[in-house]
Amino acid sequence: MAQATVYNAKREKVADIDLPEAVFGREVKIHILHEVVKGQLNARRAGTACTKGRADVRGGGKKPWRQKGTGRARAGSSRSPLWRGGGVVFGPKPRDYVQRTPRKVRRQALMMALSAKVQENQLVIVDSLGLEGIKTKAFVGVLKSLGLGGQSCLVVYEGADEALEKSSRNLPQVKSIRREGLNVYDILKYDNLVMLRSAAEKLAEVLGA
Repeated sequence: MAQATVYNAKREKVADIDLPEAVFGREVKIHILHEVVKGQLNARRAGTACTKGRADVRGGGKKPWRQKGTGRARAGSSRSPLWRGGGVVFGPKPRDYVQRTPRKVRRQALMMALSAKVQENQLVIVDSLGLEGIKTKAFVGVLKSLGLGGQSCLVVYEGADEALEKSSRNLPQVKSIRREGLNVYDILKYDNLVMLRSAAEKLAEVLGA
């Protein structure tokens, strides 16, 4: 077990909690993180690029001229890729870019990403952010008190928290996400990982099981 400090919204120490080594103290393997992040980004691709081949272009049913005797090259359709207005040769078609990554590998990568934040001292556990209402200015003040003003942050919380979600969504360098939606790409994308204590304890329980 590794100990972590829990702070309040003013960066004052509130308590210490135990973080399981199996979740927050793993050896970080770059190739596994790369595989999972690549899979996430591929899954976001729409794959809707589409072109028409010679069979898809309208018209071209009639042979333009007879096979022999004209002195011109043979032509079977005016929708040949060689002709203007014809089809496209080997053009893109709608496809699925999803890369199947084993569930066990995704789970390992998530724990490695969390461990990387711990090793780089970029994990901040907060007891409560103390937001009384939906106010972006108040949320920015909390980040400054935590020493994270002007830095990119991923804030992880447990359950529904409308005040946090709406207070942070106008900040381009900040993203708030529920504990269930935590993923490797977001952890690595943002410089700092801010976790509410309830989310950190639940995450340790779920991943450590």
